[in-house]
Amino acid sequence: MKGLVITSRGIEEIACKEIIELIDTECKTEESCVIFDCNDFEDLCLLCYKSQSADRVLYLIGNFEFQDFFYEFERFIEKTDFGDWINKYKNFKVECIRIGNQNFKSIDAEKKAAEYILKKYKNNNIKINIKEYDIIFFVYILNNKCYFGIDFAGFELNKRAYKIFLHQNSLRGTVAYALIRESGFEKNELMLDPFSRDGVIPIETAFYATGFPQNYYKKDKFAFLKLDIGIDFDKFFENSDKKIKESEAAIYSFDHLFKYVDFSKKNAKIPGVYKNINFSRVELEWLDIKFKKENVDRIITNIPSSKNANLDKIYNEFFYQCEYILKNNGTVALISRAPDYVKNHAARHNFLVSREKDVWSGEQLLKIIVFKKKSI
Repeated sequence: MKGLVITSRGIEEIACKEIIELIDTECKTEESCVIFDCNDFEDLCLLCYKSQSADRVLYLIGNFEFQDFFYEFERFIEKTDFGDWINKYKNFKVECIRIGNQNFKSIDAEKKAAEYILKKYKNNNIKINIKEYDIIFFVYILNNKCYFGIDFAGFELNKRAYKIFLHQNSLRGTVAYALIRESGFEKNELMLDPFSRDGVIPIETAFYATGFPQNYYKKDKFAFLKLDIGIDFDKFFENSDKKIKESEAAIYSFDHLFKYVDFSKKNAKIPGVYKNINFSRVELEWLDIKFKKENVDRIITNIPSSKNANLDKIYNEFFYQCEYILKNNGTVALISRAPDYVKNHAARHNFLVSREKDVWSGEQLLKIIVFKKKSI
């Protein structure tokens, strides 16, 4: 049995790492997705419920490469047996996500997929029903590759329910999670976000540190609840929630504007991780008063990059403060839209680039940069 996690481009390795941690399996990364072995359907349900890196979680029926998509897709449907699903569920809908430059639209693929399924199983009394469906067949097209499966979540997992009060440069939860994991953060460490804005990074840190499912309040929304797959879902959620633990981490969410401190607090209250985060209005210049020398394990933030800001002053003060409060074995992990500019300022304060990675938030290219102190 194979599963597929669709994720943001650039964070596939983090998604693979999370899948291994959650369901103890083997996985293979491809561009913007991860294919993995499932022990049972409960593995897919658990990823829907708890994954912080997934956009979608599919039961993978099959995949193929194509030159003429519609011709090869029809041949694929004809030769692939998924009759067990068709026999159980009479009402279905098809959804498609398409990345790349193809000569057709996603809705075209959805219509053709439905047509091919109806043609193959015309004697099974099935029908398309986009409102009262029993099962979602999902088509994921990436350049010249197509993945076909069953959507177990039924909604976009990267869209966080807690993101009500938003900053204009807010990060996707999945990208924020990738930044946290790239930083090397451990669940018993002191972590600081000095530019918290709407609190996404501290909130995602709290999810990770406590094992709190980011879809805790969406228990009744999952598409898998309609599937007869031999799972007592009440017991499944109960057993999953038993693994939530008290945080051993110290998580600090700072911003220089009361408005954004308030945004962070309100957003953190929605999923219930408010008590795991320390919120405060703190000017960048005050960090060396708030923390003792070499006291902080990880500084993780979406650093300002607006042309309207005095970036020279902000970056110089930021790395000056980092140099003082960060432990010698600690890291500074940033999302940046001006990476070369950031690296120049970091070098002036004895920071070296440990690693860097391109990630995409939709179509926007961002850079994750992890710094460590230079040994003196």
